[in-house]
Amino acid sequence: MHILAKIFIAIVAIEHIYILWLEMFAWTTRGKKTFKSLKPELFEPTKALAANQGLYNGFLAAGLLWSLLITDSNWSYNVAYFFLGCVIVAGVYGAYSADKKIFFIQGVPAVIAMAVALYAQCCL
Repeated sequence: MHILAKIFIAIVAIEHIYILWLEMFAWTTRGKKTFKSLKPELFEPTKALAANQGLYNGFLAAGLLWSLLITDSNWSYNVAYFFLGCVIVAGVYGAYSADKKIFFIQGVPAVIAMAVALYAQCCL
């Protein structure tokens, strides 16, 4: 179960690496295909804002990857819980403030990873 928890944590980290790439480096190309609710003419003027958002997603990914490298099991889980909690809060706020799909794309995988990690740490 510990391996399964690490796999789910890694999936959330990989998702945020993808979001980093999308928002920092592909905002005006692939971003237009992904964020269809935005008008095409908004992508160029919001490029710097998207890059800033991408950087924050990179911090989330870095924290989750860091949690996988910590050898002390308790600290590894504690760091993962913190960053998964940040992802969940971001997903909830994104659903509230922008688009409900954000919770399902970002929040739900983090909730699943958190649940699996809690079960792995507490019940095994």
